[in-house]
Amino acid sequence: MNIEVLADADAVARRGAAIIAADARAAVKARGRFVFALSGGRTPWKMMEALALEDVPWAHVHVVQVDERIAPIGHVDRNLTHLNARLLEHVPLPWAQVHVMPVEARELEEEAHEYALTLADTAGSPAILDLVHLGLGPDGHTASLLPGDSALEERVSDVAITGVYEGRRRMTLTLPAINRARRVLWVVTGADKADMLARVLNADHSIPAGRVAQERALVLADAAAAGP
Repeated sequence: MNIEVLADADAVARRGAAIIAADARAAVKARGRFVFALSGGRTPWKMMEALALEDVPWAHVHVVQVDERIAPIGHVDRNLTHLNARLLEHVPLPWAQVHVMPVEARELEEEAHEYALTLADTAGSPAILDLVHLGLGPDGHTASLLPGDSALEERVSDVAITGVYEGRRRMTLTLPAINRARRVLWVVTGADKADMLARVLNADHSIPAGRVAQERALVLADAAAAGP
């Protein structure tokens, strides 16, 4: 795992956007499309705003979600709400190439299976995403792979439904889907992440984030998260 330490969250956001754009151009040149997965969070929203200004071959890009809260469409808790406002409304990306997690349905387990099929249709079977963007929680979770949750142990499906966390269940990519990605891009900012980031860098499997494969991973961290 490589790490780049930048001055602050804004610098991390800009660097993340530049990396995604460069990977998109390279993937489209090599394979004709770029399929990437996005998480939520304050710094990632800044990254999305910066990405909207980058040179990206949007006609050949597919966006999928890393995770999503079970909430109504347009709700402030939804990652999609912010993704729309910060990125999708500002770029010429065909809506058919935005693959939204179907979290409004009643049969969530069935919809998780359907989303896994969408991934396979979009990125091959098994699905190999070109880039997965991840954040890091102060409790060591990433995506919506939570300490003690059954979704963390999923080894068959690429998508799972979690239990209740901070008031809501979630749909999430699983470790198999994340660990097949061509690149994992961690975006980690803030002093409250420093302890957990150190554990991720040491591949500490006692936390969910520590189970993410390191071979093709890059961490972008601000000075506060990187620690002394």
